[in-house]
Amino acid sequence: MSYRAPVKDMLFDMQHLAGLQTLTEQIPAFADYGIDTAQAVLEECAKLNQDVVAPTNVEGDKNPSYWKDGQVFTSKGFKEAFRQFAEGGWQGLQHPAEYGGQALPKTIGAACGEMVNSANLSFALCPLLTDGAIEALLTAGSDEQKSTYLPHLIDGSWTGTMNLTEPQAGSDLAAVRTRAEPQADGTYKIFGTKIFITYGEHDMAENIVHLVLARVVGAPEGVKGISLFIVPKFMVNADGSLGARNDAHCVSIEHKMGIKASPTAVLQFGDHGGAVGHLIGQENRGLEYMFVMMNAARFGVGVQGIAVAERSYQHAVAYARDRVQSRPVDGSKPGAATIIHHPDVRRMLMTMRSLTEGSRAMSIVAAAAYDAAHHHEDAETRKQNQAFYEFMVPLVKGYSTEMSLEVTDLGVQVHGGMGFIEETGAAQYYRDAKILTIYEGTTAIQANDLVGRKTTRDGGTLAKAVAGQIESTEAELATRESAAAKSVAKRLKAAREAYLEVVEFIAGQGKGNPNAAYAGSVPYLMLAGNLVAGWQLARSLIVAEDRLADDADFMAAKIATARFYAEHILPRCAALRDAIVEGADSVTAMSLEAF
Repeated sequence: MSYRAPVKDMLFDMQHLAGLQTLTEQIPAFADYGIDTAQAVLEECAKLNQDVVAPTNVEGDKNPSYWKDGQVFTSKGFKEAFRQFAEGGWQGLQHPAEYGGQALPKTIGAACGEMVNSANLSFALCPLLTDGAIEALLTAGSDEQKSTYLPHLIDGSWTGTMNLTEPQAGSDLAAVRTRAEPQADGTYKIFGTKIFITYGEHDMAENIVHLVLARVVGAPEGVKGISLFIVPKFMVNADGSLGARNDAHCVSIEHKMGIKASPTAVLQFGDHGGAVGHLIGQENRGLEYMFVMMNAARFGVGVQGIAVAERSYQHAVAYARDRVQSRPVDGSKPGAATIIHHPDVRRMLMTMRSLTEGSRAMSIVAAAAYDAAHHHEDAETRKQNQAFYEFMVPLVKGYSTEMSLEVTDLGVQVHGGMGFIEETGAAQYYRDAKILTIYEGTTAIQANDLVGRKTTRDGGTLAKAVAGQIESTEAELATRESAAAKSVAKRLKAAREAYLEVVEFIAGQGKGNPNAAYAGSVPYLMLAGNLVAGWQLARSLIVAEDRLADDADFMAAKIATARFYAEHILPRCAALRDAIVEGADSVTAMSLEAF
């Protein structure tokens, strides 16, 4: 089934929710990147992903990348698609012009990221990891490292990876054993094994730049003794040309449930004398630097969830418009009708649509906060936006990826028995979506971050400030006479009040009774994500009612979507509140032996 990028919805979010015009007026670097430029960029991005990348999706799932004699060969069409992706400048879209990038706002970049992930999630993982490597080098790399690696990463001739996980060290990075031995010339010899390395080996680029966490010999135990190193697949000569092969080799790739075309490598460093590594920044600060890369990747993974949900929704709608089954219950058709006439199919499609649109709006608003945090001239504005963005990252990552599982599950359900048959394509989205709640930090890790760093640390001040902004939207809704606005206002208020009770509970229990706070961490994340996505849809309803004459069909659909979300998704917040505040004890009540 073909993919059509939701350009109009993305532009609506940028213009009316994220305030792209304000960004261009307040940030000189973005002066040329208003809504007209955004539209031109998105339309061009849509062409590439619809016509070039999307056709590789099914082929990659059926005939995945494979490993042979230490080399990985990607699925048919991937090399050609990646070449066009790189030549079009898409890898450098958000990165600095001084290294060959286009320096566009993340507000625009997030939408382009959604498109490539909708087109082919497996394909898009390569540029996603390269983006993270670029961010880490921009943050902590030396001038020489930046000039050596960034232009090639940004133009797509080289790609990047992040190497954290080891067989004995999953999310617990304190257990990392890969070692780094200092050499007389200032380099290090790297020895160890890394697993689950996305695009750790492939045939789409001239070189692969591995960013590797390792422990320098004699460093302190735990996370304080971890450093970050550049370990290129091919050494880079003084003149910038590629030299000898480094002692970093792929010994196998994983056979996975989904994202099958993305090679997930086991990398062995140092089996033949030691891989040459170059220290990034200072020794023992590696985890700090890697978190820059991880935060970029976490936001990107949240966008992946939105992307696969959008693709699943489009697939389900197309099937529902075609599939004839049963007479409508209201008798509106004399015989069997297409299933989109049936109320429960409509309910499923509306659930898919509203969850996806709410999460998209949340991600684009978060991206705008990132842009203001990094580029606004006023220090206080930067500080406020940075705090808001950091609060949003676990919601974008955690809620949007869990949302994608619900949406892709419904996508299979809309197809009925045919959804369980691989040939229809609905199952691939479901399989692909599952990894999103796991990699770059599981949902529980995102939730622990929301509880620990974003709520208990400041006593819930920031979380309550977000609720204050939502209350302002409720006040706007209260001035309106439409049934839709009144309904959304009522449900948004109830959800916000449930959220505030949870914030008080989490903040109050975090230090004195941490088991109680963390027992409800994932439900808290889901409540917060649900609320913030619903808040953005409530804002979209206000805009749509005011602009109904501009584009009646589109704006009416925005109103209907916002109302559906308020009446069918926001009420979940009350149940989550009850589970968190009143159900903490039952989580740990049973003895370990009884399991």
